[in-house]
Amino acid sequence: MITSTQNPLVKLFKKLQTSKHRREMGVLFLEGENLLDEAVQAGRSFEVVCFTERWADRNPDLLEQITRQSDRFELVTDEVLKAMALTVNPEGIVASCPSLPEREVPIASFGLVLDRIQDPGNVGTMIRTAAAAGAEGLWVSQDSADLENPKVMRSSAGQWFRLPMMAVNNLPDRLQRAKDAGMQIVTTLPRAEKSLWEVDLTVPTLVVLGNEGAGLSPEIEALSTLPIRIPVLNGVESLNVAIAASVVMYEVRRQRSLS
Repeated sequence: MITSTQNPLVKLFKKLQTSKHRREMGVLFLEGENLLDEAVQAGRSFEVVCFTERWADRNPDLLEQITRQSDRFELVTDEVLKAMALTVNPEGIVASCPSLPEREVPIASFGLVLDRIQDPGNVGTMIRTAAAAGAEGLWVSQDSADLENPKVMRSSAGQWFRLPMMAVNNLPDRLQRAKDAGMQIVTTLPRAEKSLWEVDLTVPTLVVLGNEGAGLSPEIEALSTLPIRIPVLNGVESLNVAIAASVVMYEVRRQRSLS
């Protein structure tokens, strides 16, 4: 059992809390039972896994699966685990695993696009909802929150490993190509003429959401083929971007379930 917070593994996991070191080392930082469970189900291998005795006693089956897919696994004290973790009250397990290779994510029928979304919690929540609503994939602008941010991964409740996603170097160009291929570009604007309930979302659709405070960039907004508003009662200015994404994506799913 590792009992010292000065152990080199503690220092390693502290480094992995920064995007710079994760990129340099080519690894992901995983924390929490749900995320580790989904990583196991996705067939991911782990470089290092550290867990407490209390966590091991509660999760013997998952621990057995994890250790079979791990190069190294270590029992640590609660104090050591807390020093390794990002959360204030960690569940009792952290791990590192190789980063996913960059890949192309094609979207032909239904996808989510994020333009300059800054809050990792919002991005993770939208990943979770997109997976649940049946989106084929996610595209994000390079200046959005890092998809490999540990908070993004935790907020996705494990769906990070299920939803194909990619950061796009030139998002306006990618959307233009999708538009040229016949996909409608749906954006949410408070003063749009049509409401969400008045439009056809059964055709190939990209749902595009913009920055929490500033909204869509002018280049992205100009590409919209279907600006819509989400109906809200008087006195309510707007919805949180992750909530707005959920409302629109589930309307896509609802319409398609009826068609």
